[in-house]
Amino acid sequence: MTMRLHFAIISIAALALCTSADYFSVNFSYSGPNGPANWGRLSPSYAACSNGKAQSPVELIKTDIVINKDLKNIARNYLPANATLVNNEFNIGVHFEGKVGDININGKNYSLKQLHWHSPSEHKANGRIHDAELHLVHLTEDIKNIAVVAVLYRLGDPDPLISQFEEKLVALGNKKEIAIGRFDLEEINRSSRRRYYRYVGSLTTPPCKEGVIWTILGKLRTLSTQQLNLLKAPLNPEFKHNARPLQQINGRKIEMYYHPKTTTMELV
Repeated sequence: MTMRLHFAIISIAALALCTSADYFSVNFSYSGPNGPANWGRLSPSYAACSNGKAQSPVELIKTDIVINKDLKNIARNYLPANATLVNNEFNIGVHFEGKVGDININGKNYSLKQLHWHSPSEHKANGRIHDAELHLVHLTEDIKNIAVVAVLYRLGDPDPLISQFEEKLVALGNKKEIAIGRFDLEEINRSSRRRYYRYVGSLTTPPCKEGVIWTILGKLRTLSTQQLNLLKAPLNPEFKHNARPLQQINGRKIEMYYHPKTTTMELV
């Protein structure tokens, strides 16, 4: 089994979202007749993309945000692991071999399985669409529950996380996958723990499965223009802009955690 197929099966079929055959038989895009407005019509298994009432991404608006003092800091203790860089056609991602680390949400452990980037950002915060967004996808052991940690980026200094595999991005070219070797997530462990936003939404690509727990970190990271271009370069033209449009909040609460020593309550 290729890493690309394994990557897709983990993120789609293994989540009991649809079969791999169904997934690969339908081509979706971010523009044109197969674009987001029509995703729900491309396959019966994609119906939630059109009919769902708890879809992602959403805009973080102050009036929708509720401070929840019962939320806890997220302990992120990801371990270095062998990884593979994957051109999943609609994004560039990293797949991990073996156990990388867990997060605990509401007493349930979610294991990190893969991460990938979107550009521009999918979630909107403080009235702004940012330059990119990283999704760290976690699953429960029974693969029935999904939790995604999202990190928003603005252009600036190079991101040390991406710097680890920049040369591999160049080498990826038209290939489907390339081994990275040892990949260290310490940069994510060090990311701000002082503020995050939490809501229940969906996958942002078909089949748009709902019930996904989203955690959006409250501090921007930076990446360089060169890094952003490298993340886009291997993708086909229709996927170089791979952000789903904003979805209706439909009365959902967005909860906020903040550390007592947080100096600002501003959105990211």
